[in-house]
Amino acid sequence: MGIEKITGDPRKVKDEPKKGRSRKQRKINAVQILYETCKEVFANCGPDIVPTPTDIERLKAVLDNMTEADVGVKPNMPFFKTREAEGLPKITYLHLHECEKFSIGIFCLPPSGVIPLHNHPGMTVFSKLLFGTMHIKSYDWVEDSPRVTTPSVNSSKATEVLPAKVRLAKVKVDQDFTAPCNTSILYPADGGNMHCFTALTRCAVLDVLGPPYCDPDGRHCAYYRDFPFNYFSVEGVKVPEEEKEEGYVWLEERDKPEGIAVVGAPYSGPKIVI
Repeated sequence: MGIEKITGDPRKVKDEPKKGRSRKQRKINAVQILYETCKEVFANCGPDIVPTPTDIERLKAVLDNMTEADVGVKPNMPFFKTREAEGLPKITYLHLHECEKFSIGIFCLPPSGVIPLHNHPGMTVFSKLLFGTMHIKSYDWVEDSPRVTTPSVNSSKATEVLPAKVRLAKVKVDQDFTAPCNTSILYPADGGNMHCFTALTRCAVLDVLGPPYCDPDGRHCAYYRDFPFNYFSVEGVKVPEEEKEEGYVWLEERDKPEGIAVVGAPYSGPKIVI
């Protein structure tokens, strides 16, 4: 291979590598790194297709190191203020990015804000609590139990109207989390695919969904009401005696709870370059 002949002003040729090094040394913001990582991690994924363990850890590591400063969110923003006499506090969603493979967004919850119990069909979800204290309760379906069951009333326990259909679920998480803490991950059939968030203080949650909800493709958000295991009895369904009280519940699908409002607002943090 020959050596290309250099023409033109040699001083300009000498300056070009310096400019190149300057561009390479320019710092990439954390949000851009998150986007680029998501693009690679979810490239070959889809509904019910989970990223490889290596990719899971790779994306988790990026999120674990992110803070509210990386996304330009602060607890003193108007999103996190509680206004009295307006029912449940409004929750604000800041949209960063969405494509057919994944979405990135931030949920801003005032104190006492609630994201009711809901599912994530066919999704792998990463949730990073950026600041605040939040109670998370999550469930997974018990796979070897009947998928849809009509229960019988246990008169010594049940005080509610008998639901038409319920399904058995096992409690995965039921505890408070305070930032800084590690990113939580849920999977299509494990990790607490159905969860409920309750803000004990002002909270911000950075969420990555792969793939995002899509009604035309059958990935709509379903909401649930939970009942203690002992409220009902179902023939042929048995669970360990020591776990009956807290380890299992019956879930009934329901309409979106009244009074829950999630509103969108412009994202003003570092921009993503597509």
